Amino acid sequence: MKAIKLTVIFLIITAGAFAAWAVWTMRHYAETPGSEIDRQVIFAIAPGEGFNQMTARLQSRGVITSPFKFKLLARFKGDDKKLKAGEYHLSASMSPSQVLDVLVNGKIYLYRLTIPEGFNAHQIADEIAAQGLGDAHAFLALVMDPETARQFGIEAKSLEGYLFPDTYYFPRGVSALTIARKMVERFKEQFKPAWIQRAHELHLTVHQIVTLASIIEKETGDPAERPLISSVFHNRLKKKMRLESDPTVIYGIKDFDGNLTRRHLNTPTPYNTYTIRGLPPGPIASPGTASIEAALYPAHTDYLFFVSKKDNTHQFSVTIEEHNRAVRKYQLRRHRKAKS
Repeated sequence: MKAIKLTVIFLIITAGAFAAWAVWTMRHYAETPGSEIDRQVIFAIAPGEGFNQMTARLQSRGVITSPFKFKLLARFKGDDKKLKAGEYHLSASMSPSQVLDVLVNGKIYLYRLTIPEGFNAHQIADEIAAQGLGDAHAFLALVMDPETARQFGIEAKSLEGYLFPDTYYFPRGVSALTIARKMVERFKEQFKPAWIQRAHELHLTVHQIVTLASIIEKETGDPAERPLISSVFHNRLKKKMRLESDPTVIYGIKDFDGNLTRRHLNTPTPYNTYTIRGLPPGPIASPGTASIEAALYPAHTDYLFFVSKKDNTHQFSVTIEEHNRAVRKYQLRRHRKAKS
């Protein structure tokens, strides 16, 4: 009887020691990085992918050392059923606990998308495709659809001009609708209530301000000139003069080859401000806050003309005589020198 008791005690002590060793081993495994080398890995979990298959791939990518222990850890923590599909930024220098935390909490890897000021919808669509975040044609079709603008509360026939230029972060597989919505939301955040009030004071709609701001954006080389360029367009609108802006003409030309000709200037389109009076029907690009502000608060000048000096700045003039002299000085003379 005494021998039986001793045997039971021995088994209990052995089982306890084994349990303590197992706990220590799992804790040590959980907190020990798979490698000292910080090897970065973009790891994708497909929808419906099995846990065993996923852990095997983690080992093959060098993120974990033991699929068996990783599965035990996940089951012990109750996380083996909580993994979320998506792309993740992992490293071999992460501990298994850190890896599990990333996968369970859905810390999906986000791709950077930067849209410069002055990009139009076509250019934005191309940039989205270049970053692997969607199909350019599908995005363009969505944002140019009047129904999308209505759905987003934009009083326009498309989202052109309302896709705010900024830096965004999206996961792989994001929908075109989600990208467009985020950009429009950023536009609404930037277009302050005071700006809406200011537009009313100018007897212009928000859409007209965004349209004017987009033209200012495309015409500006030196940021300091935005209020001056804005003043020219405001002065012309007040006098019911044509805006005569080259970027608007270019926007209305399908498959523009980079060479703006007199024939283009004389060909009527809804966006040709050499042939129409007032603003074109909508924005020609996405303006940034500085151009929107310039459209709302132009400089107080009598300027009616400006011509490029070919150094990103312009010569501004009040009369047509002054303007013609500036054209001869900065455009025709340079053209003759280039030909010679």
